[in-house]
Amino acid sequence: MLNNNLINQFENIPVLVIGDLMIDAYLFGNVDRISPEAPVPIVAVNKKENRLGGAANVALNLTALGAKPIICSVIGNDLEGNDLINLLSKNNIDASGIIQSNDRLTTVKTRVISQNHQMLRIDNEITNNLNNELTDLLIEKAKGLLTRVKIVIFEDYDKGVITEKLITEITKAANQLGISTVVDPKKRNFNFYNHVTLFKPNLKELREGTNENFLVDDKKHFESICKALMLKMNLKYLFVTLSEKGVLITDGKTFNYIPAHFRKIADVSGAGDTVISVASLCLALNIPIEQIAAISNLAGGLVCEEVGVVPINKSKLAQELTEIGL
Repeated sequence: MLNNNLINQFENIPVLVIGDLMIDAYLFGNVDRISPEAPVPIVAVNKKENRLGGAANVALNLTALGAKPIICSVIGNDLEGNDLINLLSKNNIDASGIIQSNDRLTTVKTRVISQNHQMLRIDNEITNNLNNELTDLLIEKAKGLLTRVKIVIFEDYDKGVITEKLITEITKAANQLGISTVVDPKKRNFNFYNHVTLFKPNLKELREGTNENFLVDDKKHFESICKALMLKMNLKYLFVTLSEKGVLITDGKTFNYIPAHFRKIADVSGAGDTVISVASLCLALNIPIEQIAAISNLAGGLVCEEVGVVPINKSKLAQELTEIGL
């Protein structure tokens, strides 16, 4: 039985989170009429809310589990960037690895919500790669923080903070120190994450990254693609989230499929952030990989029952782990 003993062991694990930070902004309101200016609904806003998004939501999940994340990223030297740092401070998240730059915008995704339905999303961002100077500054900052942590998470949202050079240098430095590296990839940098410990694409990302349109039910073909990717990139573990089909975790020899738990799904936003957070802490504790997948899969399902991007509830996770005998 791992449950509460495991959850308690998450306490104070230091984690370096490198990646794209953003604010998830929400405008909540009611629609009572159509605009006379154009055939669009008028939303009378009654509440505004800013939440931590992207790699910051991973840090929030880690904090909710009792761990101690340090965030390393580049954001804009703007009002939104200041708001983001204040949000991190309010949630007791170490922002000492953040660089604010006049060359960047702080990513803000604004969602307009009425009657529990998302009507519109507005993205304010720059997505081109960091320039060489900022990349070098970020690498220097991250390397300086490596000796303080047990594990590194690359949380990639394709917003330009993570580059091939950063991946190569930080992975090499972490491996030399014996620090595990965990990756939540996106398409742009997918094939640059060589020599990492645990690589966690979802099904769409795996298809795009391998340029293979396979079916999960054709296990022989699916597993051959997974093996080929692991050999090509020299991955220790591959962890694939398969949506309603659950998850797969493999060391290239044994393939462990964990089915999804039946849930009343309210919102899948942020589930991947929760999965990578839990998987990373389990990896830091050297939990067997099949149990890493099972626990992470359970945690991802739990946050899908909540509306909006929310971190995992530690007590609920412990309770459900007990119920299923983990």
